[in-house]
Amino acid sequence: MVQRTSEKKKKTYTISELAKEFDISTRTIRYYEEVGLLSPKRTSGNQRIFTRKDRAKLKLILRGKRLGFSLEEIKEMIEMYDVAGEPEQIRLTLKYGDKKLKEIEEKIKELELLKEDLLNIREILIRRLKELESGS
Repeated sequence: MVQRTSEKKKKTYTISELAKEFDISTRTIRYYEEVGLLSPKRTSGNQRIFTRKDRAKLKLILRGKRLGFSLEEIKEMIEMYDVAGEPEQIRLTLKYGDKKLKEIEEKIKELELLKEDLLNIREILIRRLKELESGS
C-alpha cells in the first residue's frame, strides 16, 4: 500500500517506468511522441520526462487502441479538449464511438452469417459422411 500511495503522488516518470507500467515497449512510446500524441519534456541530458498529464494521455491512447480507434482519431479526441473544451471532446468521442459501434454491429452480423453457413455445411458433410460409411 505504501508503494501505491507514493506512486500516486509521483509527479514525473521516465519512459522506462511508463513502458513497464503499461507493459509496452519504449519504442511504442517514442512512436506516440513522433506522431504528436505525447510531448514529454526533456532534461538537460535530453532524457524524456513525462508528467502525470502525459501518463494520463498514454492511458487514453492505449484504451483508444484497445477499442479499435485509429491513432488519428485518438489524436483528434485528445486535442479537442485543448482546442474546444471538454463538451466538444465528449461530442467527438461519442461520434467516433457511435461509428465504431456500428462497425462492430456489422462485423457481428457478418460473423453470425458465417457461423450459419459453416453450420449448414457441417450438417451436409455429416450427412454425406454417414451415407458413405453406411455404403449408400
